[in-house]
Amino acid sequence: MVVSTLVLGGSRGIGLEIASGFARDGSHVFINYAGNDAVAEKAKQRILDEGGHCTLVKADVSTTEGCTAIAHAVARETDRVDQLVHSAVMAYPTTTLGAEPSRFAKAVSVNGLSLLYITQALEGLLIRGSTVFYLTSRGGRTVVENYAAIGVSKALAESLVRYMAVELAPSGIRINCIAPGIVETEAVRAVFGSDAGSIVAQSGDKNPSGRGVQSDDYTELMRFLASPAAEYITGQTFFVNGGANLHA
Repeated sequence: MVVSTLVLGGSRGIGLEIASGFARDGSHVFINYAGNDAVAEKAKQRILDEGGHCTLVKADVSTTEGCTAIAHAVARETDRVDQLVHSAVMAYPTTTLGAEPSRFAKAVSVNGLSLLYITQALEGLLIRGSTVFYLTSRGGRTVVENYAAIGVSKALAESLVRYMAVELAPSGIRINCIAPGIVETEAVRAVFGSDAGSIVAQSGDKNPSGRGVQSDDYTELMRFLASPAAEYITGQTFFVNGGANLHA
């Protein structure tokens, strides 16, 4: 039996690291992406080079139609999704009061509401033992400059996770939030611009554990949470940052 993993926003950054982590376990990885075909093909080749199996699924997660299209594409190749990972993000840097309403609404749909859309669309493919992951950040709980469109979306999705955890539990499906420490991704660069590199470096220097986050820190946790050993863990948010969120 081939395990299947669907990663929304899996063609780069943290999403790609997670896709790679599950692929090394023998999972057939479905990588969803929105626009850049060249980047997606490069991501697929990385998975193949590492000995994994990969299918690219191009679709807009911000709409129910897009999420339905993703579900149909996955269903053509498998009858189950063992891991669903939501790491898609629209990095619209803005304050709340200075936001353009249509762009803000789009960001909330991509970054937050799509978690609900894709879970609904995968009904029948998510089965007992399946695990859903949502990638969140401290910006969903604390105010970060120019991070409003992402932070509000993360807060919305974290609330969705709690409600959905209760509703999915009778079916044996778990859902949890993973909040890795800051890494220099395209989304981080979009929000913080030329300061992104120094912010990430300073975060590592100031971390109580003496370094910044590494991909194994969160992928190993997710592999455990997806295992039968974690079948009683759901509706939680796990900060993977060496204790950085514990500072006043």
